[in-house]
Amino acid sequence: MGYATVAIYSEADAGEPHTREADQAVLLPGVTPAETYLDIESVLAAAKETGADTIHPGYGFLAENASFARAVIEADLTWIGPNPAVIEIMGSKLAAKKLVDALGVPTLPSIELAGLSAVASSAMTLGFPVLVKASAGGGGKGMRLVSSPDGLIDAIRSAQREAVGAFGDGTLFLEKYLTAPRHIEIQVFGDRRGRVISLHERECSIQRRHQKVIEEAPSSALDSETRAEMSQAAIEVAESVGYGGAGTVEFLYQDDKFYFLEMNTRLQVEHAVTELVTGLDLVRLQFEVEEGLDLPGTRPRLDGHAIEARLYAEDPRNDYLPVTGPILGFEFPEFQGLRVDSAVEAGSTVTVHYDPMLAKVVAHASNRETATRLLASALRRAHIHGLTTNRELLVHILEHPEFATGETDTHFLQRNDARVLGRPLLDEAGERLASLAAAIADQAEERRSARVLTPIPSGWRNSPSQRPHRAYVGDHGTHDIRYDMSRPFAVGGLGTVTVRAGSPHHVALAIGDEEHRFEVARYGDIRHVDSVAGPARLVVVPRFPVKEAEEDSGSLHAPMPGRVIRVEVAVGDTISEGVGLLVMEAMKMEHTLRAPHGGTVSQVLCAADDQVEAGEILVVVDEA
Repeated sequence: MGYATVAIYSEADAGEPHTREADQAVLLPGVTPAETYLDIESVLAAAKETGADTIHPGYGFLAENASFARAVIEADLTWIGPNPAVIEIMGSKLAAKKLVDALGVPTLPSIELAGLSAVASSAMTLGFPVLVKASAGGGGKGMRLVSSPDGLIDAIRSAQREAVGAFGDGTLFLEKYLTAPRHIEIQVFGDRRGRVISLHERECSIQRRHQKVIEEAPSSALDSETRAEMSQAAIEVAESVGYGGAGTVEFLYQDDKFYFLEMNTRLQVEHAVTELVTGLDLVRLQFEVEEGLDLPGTRPRLDGHAIEARLYAEDPRNDYLPVTGPILGFEFPEFQGLRVDSAVEAGSTVTVHYDPMLAKVVAHASNRETATRLLASALRRAHIHGLTTNRELLVHILEHPEFATGETDTHFLQRNDARVLGRPLLDEAGERLASLAAAIADQAEERRSARVLTPIPSGWRNSPSQRPHRAYVGDHGTHDIRYDMSRPFAVGGLGTVTVRAGSPHHVALAIGDEEHRFEVARYGDIRHVDSVAGPARLVVVPRFPVKEAEEDSGSLHAPMPGRVIRVEVAVGDTISEGVGLLVMEAMKMEHTLRAPHGGTVSQVLCAADDQVEAGEILVVVDEA
């Protein structure tokens, strides 16, 4: 559009792609959100320092902060977003529900929490289970599902701490919990003349901890009549507050009825899905509307189907705990119809300070089935090296029968075990074949870097002997690999294999008439092997292993770097399996660490407010 751009960044984000892609970049000293991206004065100072005249708030941190919007306008800067008064009204879920009720749009029963004394009786009027929700919340933060009165007070306190930390506002309310709803949202857009249009719906039902994982447009659940009704309700909500710019009205949909959930007064994370099915660039449109552009008289026609998967640095098989560390490789195939919006690249580092989302991977095709297949294939083939991610979970969701029939709801990830959905994409035989590819590539790398006898093949002998041998450890255990570069050879569980090509990074193996191609990357003793079937992460087994020191089997380690909020036990306590031992805060979320087994607490090696590193021993429980 011809605009010069300024990026702001924290010390933890120094050198990340956005700081290099902008024309200028300004450091906000510090690493925590409160010190940097949530500090209004620092953001405005960066704008003044660089002579910027416009601020686009993105879709996180201050994007829905009315005080920030007012401060931008008062600083004589252009604000890309709705009027601050509108942000304030719709940013409070309680105020928004009252307004929408008055319009006649259905809402779920809810109760504001004025204090803890009468909270149990208030919850009983709604009936359990109930949701504890932050009025200023979003992204699943400050939200807790409570199934009985026993855990209500603890859930409220935890949600309140999280809401204050994420949004600076600890106001909470209780809301009736639906048993099997779908989460459907309508993208709306308003111009400066008061006209609001609908840009169709997105379905966001697959969520973990109330945070979206898969989004798509259009929804397979809606018929044309319901789609029109929901769109009209969304337009009425937006028009009632004189909405301008991009916004989203979110609904829960169950038993052919829809209920207003909230309005997001900003661009959504999943806006790319709408862009692909409408052909509109929503960010460009935000700027053009601010410049005075009138919106079209009719909403655009839907073009095909788009599906987005949110790639997170997290371990679904370990209770979705976020993962930190360097990204060693990050590359996606160049498929027609594939779009990857990412904040990271190879060489980036995922820190404990911010949300662990790495990228939004989006597929667009003429129909839902093709878009699903395209997205799953792209995720299988992607080179994602270094960090554990939810890639496997995403692929298994896309290939799940419930997803194929479009019959998912917001409880999909509660019904389906994450340890199963997060299982490796390769089975044992596939991982063994990847290990063979790693062995061939390692042999080629050693010959390439050899300084003597370079023309002689590795493992060559005057008289035939045993084949060269290497070993690797993967998700399915240890793979002992024996191979032969010059002739076909048998591999247990695979059959007869022929090496068609072998270089330090590219290997082709034939089993019968099938050829399998692999790309191999090496980082120290780690091998990442990628293929169309999926990735393998392998650890080289050393020829002369070093014995490691033993430790107490009851040691509870920090699963990630973070801050200890509180310790729940003391030395000498007798506890049962699964009891919460302490609560940590990392990546803007609270995580409870629980006892691996019953027994007696023999050591407590941390205290509240301690900053701990991943792998650090925090508590030791002697097994009963």
